[in-house]
Order: sequence, then structure tokens, then C-alpha cells
Amino acid sequence: MSYSLPIKPSPNLPNDKSINLYPSTCFFEGTPLSEGRGTSMQFQIFGSPSLPKDTYTFTFTPQPNEGAKNPKFSGELCYGKDLRGEDKLDYLNLQWLIDAYNATGKQASFFTNFFTTLAGTKTLQQQIEQGMNAEEIRLTWKEGLEKYDLMRKKYMLYDDVK
Repeated sequence: MSYSLPIKPSPNLPNDKSINLYPSTCFFEGTPLSEGRGTSMQFQIFGSPSLPKDTYTFTFTPQPNEGAKNPKFSGELCYGKDLRGEDKLDYLNLQWLIDAYNATGKQASFFTNFFTTLAGTKTLQQQIEQGMNAEEIRLTWKEGLEKYDLMRKKYMLYDDVK
């Protein structure tokens, strides 16, 4: 069941779209790309001045605002992707991150130490660096998710709840 929050949970999560996209776009905080802070489209866009403008045709210029006093690339034109038109997600979209990594020429400096904090371990970074696609990465989660489902089963009040 869908639920719309009556107030913003954060200055950087201004609407339902940003909340829905946040699990997928928050990873950009651990890269040299902007996740839209300093705009009114936080976590609904991503980009940087260095992304190839022939592939990433959406542009934005971050400026200090309520949610970001010193946003990445403040005052600089960024090339990126606008995700506001995407369908509502019910999964973690890794494709945007993988595509941006590949578009930067797979630079060794693409992932910061903060990326590991966001992802929980170095595994996701290593998988992307090794060239795994989103589906291959998701398959590596299968065993852990199955174990979790078994563990949580005893806490479920109703069998038909997923």
C-alpha cells in the first residue's frame, strides 16, 4: 500500500519521488558525482561537470540552499540524468551507478571511502569494478535474502504477508 508522508523527512527529501529514488541514488554521495543536492531535485537527478554531455544531456547547476550549504559543484554546470520521469521503484536500481562508473572511464578515484559506508562493505564497489552487471550483483544477494526470509518467518503474524 502506498503512503505519502505529510511532511518532508529531510530538506533533501522534498517529495515522494525523492524518497522512492533515495535508496538507489544515495550511492552517488560516495562518488565524485552530485546526487542533486543544491537543487530542488535532490536524489531525483545525478551528474557532474565531467560526465560526457553527449550521453548525459540533462543539465543542472547546484547552488547553496536549505538542504546543502556547500553542494558538490556549486555554481558549475553538471551533465547528468533526470530520474523524475522514472516509474516508481520497488527494487534497488544499480544500473544508473554502473552506467555512470563506466561513463567516467572506470576511474580508480570514482568510489570514495564514504561509498563503502553507504554500501556496508567493499563488495558492491569490487563487483562494479570487476564489470558485473546489475543482475549479476543482485544474484549474489540471493542466499543472504533467503536466509533472512527464513529467520523473519517466525516473526510474521500472517503467512500471506511478504
